Amino acid sequence: MLIVHKYGGTSVGNLERIQNVASRVAKAKERGDDIVVVVSAMSGETNKLIDYANHFSSTPPKREMDMLLSSGERVTASLLAIALQAMGLKAVSMTGRQAGIKTTSAHTYARIEDIDPANMHSAIKEGNIVVVAGFQGISEDGNVTTLGRGGSDLSAVAIAGALRADACEIYSDVDGIYTTDPRIEPKAKKMDFISYDEMLELASLGAKVLQNRSVELAKKLGVTIIAKSSFSDGYGTIIGEESEEMEAVLVSGIALDRNQARVSLRGVSDKPGIAAEIFTALAHEEINVDMIIQNAGLDKKTNLGFTVPQSEGDRARKIIEDFGHDIDSVDFDNSVCKVSIVGVGMKSHAGVAATAFTTLANENINIEMISTSEIKVSMIIAEKYAELAVRALHDAYDLSN
Repeated sequence: MLIVHKYGGTSVGNLERIQNVASRVAKAKERGDDIVVVVSAMSGETNKLIDYANHFSSTPPKREMDMLLSSGERVTASLLAIALQAMGLKAVSMTGRQAGIKTTSAHTYARIEDIDPANMHSAIKEGNIVVVAGFQGISEDGNVTTLGRGGSDLSAVAIAGALRADACEIYSDVDGIYTTDPRIEPKAKKMDFISYDEMLELASLGAKVLQNRSVELAKKLGVTIIAKSSFSDGYGTIIGEESEEMEAVLVSGIALDRNQARVSLRGVSDKPGIAAEIFTALAHEEINVDMIIQNAGLDKKTNLGFTVPQSEGDRARKIIEDFGHDIDSVDFDNSVCKVSIVGVGMKSHAGVAATAFTTLANENINIEMISTSEIKVSMIIAEKYAELAVRALHDAYDLSN
């Protein structure tokens, strides 16, 4: 079998942990598997490099940032290859370019366009464990690029697809995907299996185990992901194709996202195109708008509410202020959060959303905004009720059993 392993920053956080990863990889090789390992930078390394750059400039050129930040993963890859060789194994480290990862030229947030796996195939045939620096690639014009935060997950899935690997094992400091955050609800249960769509929703709604772009790519390429811990030998959670049996489960998990801000626009001019102008301006600045509510117009005025990531609130405020004469007043509320229920079984069962609304009502939690899809119901509530809401919903859907 050909298995791609990916180890995050915590898993390779120091030399002892890199040695632990080397031992884990060696055991997999002893079982007869061909192994390709994708690694992140050691934990804290990327932030340290950003601080170095900011010492000289508050707005360093993005091309130079890619050159700088990509070095963190290269250090880890070479150290792991050295550790494996010291154990008597054949191993070779590769940069993103050497691994054949071709990307767009959008520095600091490039997208993978293609992978030429020839170098990796050749090294594997020679008996090597291939260790690839994640998070990076090479653009058509020959510049080093990086894939954005969490980009090593994306590297691993893309490499698994290009190599037609049997599985892509993503190792972190948690042992799989849970029904909700165990730090909030100790009764949270680890799932043996979750569908791509459910995992994509959970990842986009605040679950931090997997990066959502990597889940989306895995679904597109048909790559089976297994989320596992690098500090234990558990089976982890498989992320793969949805099956008919899964529809028997109403809700698979509860997600919580505290990085939310609600924007309320009152007295917006009720004229054709005003909403398009507002959201186009936000999109132009790459501000992600989530939930949107617009009231029926009255006296040529309407109210418009939407949510943005709290971290982008200041930029959103400046953009909205440019529409001064079209808006009577603006209110920004950072004391909100988004709690969501996710499950493919919701498609074929009525009353799932009603249970969520009733559960929160019983806890005297007011729902400020609602967004739904076939497999998701998201609700904006006051942040002070975040953990109470998660625990109540977890119990309501009996996710502990």
